[in-house]
Amino acid sequence: MKRESEGILVLDNEGKTTFASGLGRDTLVSGSLSRMWQNRARVPVKRLSAMTELERPLTVAAIPTRDAVCFLIFAVQEADELTEFLASVDSAEDILRHFVTDPYKAMVVVDTAGRITYMSPVHERFFRLKHGEAIGRPVTEVIENTKLQEVVKTGKAQVAQLQEMNGVTRVVSRLPIFDSNKRVVAAIGQVMFKGPEAMRELTGELARVKQELDFYKRELSGIRNRSYGLDQIVGSSDAVRRLKEDILRVAPLDVPVLLAGESGTGKEMVAHAIHMLSPRSDKPLILVNAAAMPPNLVESELFGYEPGAFTGADRKGRKGKFEAADTGTMFLDEIGDMPIDMQVKLLRVLQDGQFERIGGERARHSDFRLISASNRDFKSMIASSTFRLDLFYRISAVTLRLPALRDRLEDIPELADTFLEAFASRHGAPKKAISESAIRYLQSCAWPGNVRQLQHAIERAAIFCDGPVLSIADFGSLEGADQPPGRRPAGSESLAGKGKADIREAKERVECELILEAMRRTGGNKKRVAEELGISRSYLYKRLSMMEEARDDEPASR
Repeated sequence: MKRESEGILVLDNEGKTTFASGLGRDTLVSGSLSRMWQNRARVPVKRLSAMTELERPLTVAAIPTRDAVCFLIFAVQEADELTEFLASVDSAEDILRHFVTDPYKAMVVVDTAGRITYMSPVHERFFRLKHGEAIGRPVTEVIENTKLQEVVKTGKAQVAQLQEMNGVTRVVSRLPIFDSNKRVVAAIGQVMFKGPEAMRELTGELARVKQELDFYKRELSGIRNRSYGLDQIVGSSDAVRRLKEDILRVAPLDVPVLLAGESGTGKEMVAHAIHMLSPRSDKPLILVNAAAMPPNLVESELFGYEPGAFTGADRKGRKGKFEAADTGTMFLDEIGDMPIDMQVKLLRVLQDGQFERIGGERARHSDFRLISASNRDFKSMIASSTFRLDLFYRISAVTLRLPALRDRLEDIPELADTFLEAFASRHGAPKKAISESAIRYLQSCAWPGNVRQLQHAIERAAIFCDGPVLSIADFGSLEGADQPPGRRPAGSESLAGKGKADIREAKERVECELILEAMRRTGGNKKRVAEELGISRSYLYKRLSMMEEARDDEPASR
């Protein structure tokens, strides 16, 4: 603090001047301080205060005695931070006292010669010193291993340093104090932690918080951009191998891709794989389901809107999907369900990347790669004028057709194992297995809902299965999947029976053949057959009896 001049004013108990010098002779100053002292019963006099009502701001230190008070007066610059602090904070004196006497941050002050000018009471007790005994002594004589004398010489701070004192290791900070001319006038030492253990604990806590933050960032990234690679496309059939090869060929090329296939064949997963294998993999993948968006919101969702563009619009406006996908990839699912008027606007964006927000006049540009998907028949839609031919040519530069599950029944064992492992991991439960008979039963079904339907069926069976192995009985009635598929797995042609056999006959034929095969394999050991097939022995005996009766009736029917 730069002092322009100084003064002393001594007042008796009645507020009369007994001595004055310098600024203390100023009538305005002395009058103000006299009134302050006379009103001390109503408003206690602070030991350190600021006088800002005068032409020049002053800092005043009050030293009361039994019969009088001595005011030390300092003139300061108008922008002085201490004067501002004292003038604006009523509890300024208490706050300063806290910083000086804080037991958790014991303070020592040294002058430019390295001599102690102040030591907080907690420090005095720690060093077993009487109050004021350390004042004026070299700091190196009082505090072992100190480096305050170096700090006051060099003006360089030493933060979070380990220092052993009286056989105890503390974490301390040593800071230089500068005046308004940037000259070192003192140095202070403070205890930051009462031991390195506290610092290690804090460091460990920060490390844990950082680890959690990194985890949640990864989780958020996964939610926002569920990144599936080729390894998530399960299966080793010829159809799946060809699909993976096509993905590897088309992913690096910055061309539009149309994914055609029935519902539940994994079009979204393929879109993720293409994005992850493309040069845009580190950019966002924006998912848009055209069928799920209300017709009146399609345009605002895709193009975004300016503030106040319509009633209920966000006051700040909103970025649309096209903007969000800039430099990345947009996956437009169920594009066949997009309204015809939106097809026209989408075509314009695909031609040059230009668009405008709703309510806006400024043209915007977005550079994104489009991956579209649909289970619709585009030929019939184009013929009926419900889908534009020019848009179809734009989105189908490359078309990948995803195989239905009925065309890759040999992948069912691998798919089942993957779904069971994911189910166990999700619910923290032991992974269940699936019997061979149940696999063959699943391969005998049609699966119109494809892989998604199979996944739901296996998870439902895992929930209701009491044992460690899923059997045919755990699948119950598979709605919509029990009709015979168009293509049978190898070696199961005899299961077809008559071409128009109903569902019940198909299931009975499968059961009979599985039981007969198990009986042959085990040499007629019914206990082992029941265990392998996951059925009770009473049910096995019932089925064998029914099969015997059917065999006895067979000659009569010829």
